[in-house]
Amino acid sequence: MPTAVASSSPDGAAGSAATAAALPRRRQRYALLLVNSLVLLFVQGVAPPSEGQRLVVTVLAATSLLLALRAAGVKRPLRELAAVLGVLVIALSVVSVVTGGVGEGVTRLMNAALVGLGPPVIAVGIVRDLQVTRQVRVEALAGVLSLYLLLGMLFAFLYGAIDKLGSAPFFAGGETATVAHCVYFSFTTLTTVGYGDYVAQSDLGHTLSIFEALIGQIYLVTVVSLIVTNIRRPLQPDRTTTPEATP
Repeated sequence: MPTAVASSSPDGAAGSAATAAALPRRRQRYALLLVNSLVLLFVQGVAPPSEGQRLVVTVLAATSLLLALRAAGVKRPLRELAAVLGVLVIALSVVSVVTGGVGEGVTRLMNAALVGLGPPVIAVGIVRDLQVTRQVRVEALAGVLSLYLLLGMLFAFLYGAIDKLGSAPFFAGGETATVAHCVYFSFTTLTTVGYGDYVAQSDLGHTLSIFEALIGQIYLVTVVSLIVTNIRRPLQPDRTTTPEATP
């Protein structure tokens, strides 16, 4: 009985080999991305509010986007475009610090755009690496944790932008929406801890908080738990059934 022999495209094999060769460098980049995300979180939560803090936060947010693109192996033209975007946002932040021409609400909105582009890029990079290695590696864990941190900071920036650009304070009870307060509220919402000392007062704030809690809970019990329980385990090979030939 004749049997069909599967042939692989030389271009496809070369592409897979190039991707596999780049994986060791990507492991370091995912680790750098996680460290940068933790530093960004620390600066927002601990550093006192000041013009210098705003500038440092913007620089770290732009760096997180560039690291995410490099870790995911995105093509160079897109990385260069992201670099231009990051430089533009940093320049506007400098203008805001020096002249006050750009409001803090606009700055927080631009920071939200920078960190908001990171999660989908990280997700694509992790899926691509899993397809090549057929194994859940440590760098995948660093990637999903970075994605989680960037999600929390994305909502924090949005809450701050709503406070500064809206007609009413974001928090109820007269609480000020400092950077640290927004980060604290965002991550207590994302992790569904909800201490209750800070509460959004507008319908938009309530709705965003609901979405953040849902995303955070679903992400932890699905993506993170799946990565952690399968770390170092090879992925199951694809099983395809071939019909038997009839004589």
